[in-house]
Amino acid sequence: MTRRLAEVAKYVGVSEATVSRVLNGRPGISESTRAAVLTALDVLGYERPTKLRGERARLVGLVLPEFGNPIFPAFAEVVAGALAKRGFTPVLCTRTAEGVSEVDYVDMLLDQHVSGVIFAGGDYAQADADHEHYRRLAQRRLPVVLVNAAVEGIGFPTVACDDGHAVEQAYGHLTSLGHERIGLVLGPSDHVPSARKLAAFTAAVEASHDRADVPLDELVERTIFSMEGGHAAAARLIARGVTGIICASDVLALGAIRAARRARLRVPDDVSVVGYDDSPFMACTDPPLTTVRQPIEAMGQAVVRMLVRQAAGDTVPADELLFEPELVVRGSTGPAPSVTVRRPRQRSV
Repeated sequence: MTRRLAEVAKYVGVSEATVSRVLNGRPGISESTRAAVLTALDVLGYERPTKLRGERARLVGLVLPEFGNPIFPAFAEVVAGALAKRGFTPVLCTRTAEGVSEVDYVDMLLDQHVSGVIFAGGDYAQADADHEHYRRLAQRRLPVVLVNAAVEGIGFPTVACDDGHAVEQAYGHLTSLGHERIGLVLGPSDHVPSARKLAAFTAAVEASHDRADVPLDELVERTIFSMEGGHAAAARLIARGVTGIICASDVLALGAIRAARRARLRVPDDVSVVGYDDSPFMACTDPPLTTVRQPIEAMGQAVVRMLVRQAAGDTVPADELLFEPELVVRGSTGPAPSVTVRRPRQRSV
């Protein structure tokens, strides 16, 4: 008991006597101090006293798919700061290759009596994934907010960037530079944001009067969201003579640039590449990446406002709040080469 008091007191920055008063339900303690002590118990792994176990901690789960894509740490930073200003403590949960799944994290967060959960890039965006854990959260009426497009029927408020308009901006930029054979690199076929991007791309291609008469499936490649996946997908497009490539993430775009260089082509002289996200450091790549920016700051603030309103007992409609993307032109795009349909140069032996 003494060790627990000392650790909690040190974590919160109060005296052991104050911690003891909170645990014993004594009066004279501010609500903010009381909440901080209960949160510290949860974070440090101590059980609450029996009479306090029914109360939710002021913890909020932040469930992310990975940290390999720098857009997710950037989003986590925005959300964590906004939560802290409102007296909540974020609990970061990142899925791992060793088997800690989104479902596992939901179970752990429920055991910790969290006040809510924020999901970014989760299973809700994949039609073929298991969605039962979302139904459990809904049944418990736990505040939840999703980030970016979800499959139908999940039933939680969502904050998203307009995937379709992002592709329209990228496609319009490349056509303005004279590119006629433009390819698209997407995520898996059941990925909802990728489906939205594909719909916009299909409409743009069909409306283009200058394009060569090329079957749509020769202009679209799907892959996993990784630099290696982007490399492989872009290599196939380049082999078909594509001179402009739109990618569904910045990480995919970096893989596409690598593919062009492996084919002995120059970016942007021979192949132009557009990313999506405007992740940190994309202005520092070689060449600096032209990309479509998600307004992460505004989206993160909106997510936290929605969650806090639910935690306060307010009703938040299960609608999608759609944010406008912004094309950021840098050095990875340029005028189309004089020969529209090009084949990669062969490596010398």
